[in-house]
Amino acid sequence: MYEALFIRRIVAGVVSTFCMAHACAQDTPSRNVGERQALHAEIKADLTASEKRDPNLVVLKRLLAQPEESIDLAKAEVAVEKMIDSDVNGGATLQALDDLARAIKARFPKGDATDQEAKIGILLNSLKFAGPWNDNRPFRYDLDNPMGDNPRDKLLSSYLATRKGNCVSMPMLFVVLSQKLGIDATLSNAPTHLFARARINDGSWYNIEATSFGTISDLHYQQQLGITPRALQTGIYLQTLTKKQDILMMVDTLEQFYRHHRSPDELLGLTMLVLTTDDKNVSGWIWRGDAYGELIDSRFIKKYGAVEKIPPAEQGNYAILQTNNLDMFRRAEALGWIEETEKHKADYLKSIQQVKAQQGG
Repeated sequence: MYEALFIRRIVAGVVSTFCMAHACAQDTPSRNVGERQALHAEIKADLTASEKRDPNLVVLKRLLAQPEESIDLAKAEVAVEKMIDSDVNGGATLQALDDLARAIKARFPKGDATDQEAKIGILLNSLKFAGPWNDNRPFRYDLDNPMGDNPRDKLLSSYLATRKGNCVSMPMLFVVLSQKLGIDATLSNAPTHLFARARINDGSWYNIEATSFGTISDLHYQQQLGITPRALQTGIYLQTLTKKQDILMMVDTLEQFYRHHRSPDELLGLTMLVLTTDDKNVSGWIWRGDAYGELIDSRFIKKYGAVEKIPPAEQGNYAILQTNNLDMFRRAEALGWIEETEKHKADYLKSIQQVKAQQGG
């Protein structure tokens, strides 16, 4: 699972009708064309200003500007990992991926001519079972860290070193290796979950649940993860993502890192880049809402102790941030997102404990 997103909604205090331009750039259909163009011009200017403060945005923007066919997912992942952990050895990670792909490819009975379904099966087998292709160190789901609280645990460099993964690193490895092995594969997402999709021989796409090295139907994801009809209608979940959207899935881990280790303003800049690339990236809206909540907390709540103690001269600024905070969550909900409940988390952790018990702890 993803780390549970920090849901910092500000629901009490001054009510405001204000909305900063960059918070409203993903406008409603009621806005006229001229106003929409003006808003997008402002958000573009805001993004340019953010790039000057945060060089990571320049790198990400360059990655996302590439044509789809030119995107190397392994290199993109390493670039994002270096933003999270400067100690990541990018060259060693790329070499390890190349070595693993080469060893797996040697198992293809007909080399590149091996059909897609056979390639997919051999790739999954090579990850799940010990053998010389993986130095007799198979890959496993990390039952001791099911929530992925530390973004570093979601990195491919960590997964390759520990062989313990989660629902971010495991599908990411499958997709990155697929690109190297000539398998048409990409990521897809569901609430708090990533999985992979691969194209089979008849041209259709097949879900790959990399955490169990098997397959799961769309219907199962809908039922088990509570995907709303609205979310299916808007297309925020269960889609076959493009490579640029795959990069945004990598950036979600970076957003988590920014949430804990960078300023709210820097997180706002990062989410701005995400949402101008894909305005249906629902976690981008949620991280953005949380960043506004953090600004309210740092600028007003911690300073004055309570909303009612904010001086009249500053209530306007508070009201703007509060409106933006609530608006981000409303936008996510309009796309069909629903907040994860404590019961869902508890049920998930209970299922993990059951699996651990079955495996003898």
